[in-house]
Amino acid sequence: MKIICVGRNYPEHVTELNNDRLKEPVLFIKPDSSILQDRTPFVIPEFSRCIHFEVEFILRFHRLGRHIEQKFANNYYHSVSLGIDFTARDLQANLKLAGLPWEKAKSFDRSAVIGKWIDKREFEDIHDINFQLIKNGTVVQEGNTSQMLWKIDDLISYCSKFFMIKIGDVLFTGTPAGVGKVSSRDQYVGLLDNREVFKVSVL
Repeated sequence: MKIICVGRNYPEHVTELNNDRLKEPVLFIKPDSSILQDRTPFVIPEFSRCIHFEVEFILRFHRLGRHIEQKFANNYYHSVSLGIDFTARDLQANLKLAGLPWEKAKSFDRSAVIGKWIDKREFEDIHDINFQLIKNGTVVQEGNTSQMLWKIDDLISYCSKFFMIKIGDVLFTGTPAGVGKVSSRDQYVGLLDNREVFKVSVL
């Protein structure tokens, strides 16, 4: 399986990192080796001095597809949750300046948290769900799926133009404003519509 990630999908996050707002979504891939297994602490890698947390609304595909039309995209997933895209921000900044790919900053081992899956039918409107990331008891990120620049069905259709969607693949849909530095002994909790979907500690 693979994780397809979307960058710059929340306007306030684009602003906080002084990025340009683009006409198309930014895409990158995390391999399955990037998944942090449940109940496993996150270890800050030695190659970075500035790891950032980025909470994201995520979904899991249950159908195979490519070149999916936007009007049919809703049929390709049943389960949703939250995840964390851990990012080596110092590496990413240097790679961006050099015009190089981001994989070393985004796709390293155990850089992706995947929360407990919830059936999307449990939510009244998938395009209007609140979510939060709590760090050491304080809310540091909060967003709503309605704030996305590119909506969920649009993202699925767009991604499927470039990557075959396989059963079990996961889509990370972007992070809202409030990203920040990860420190040793941090505790992170993800809330999707006030439901706890993950809890992660940092060594």
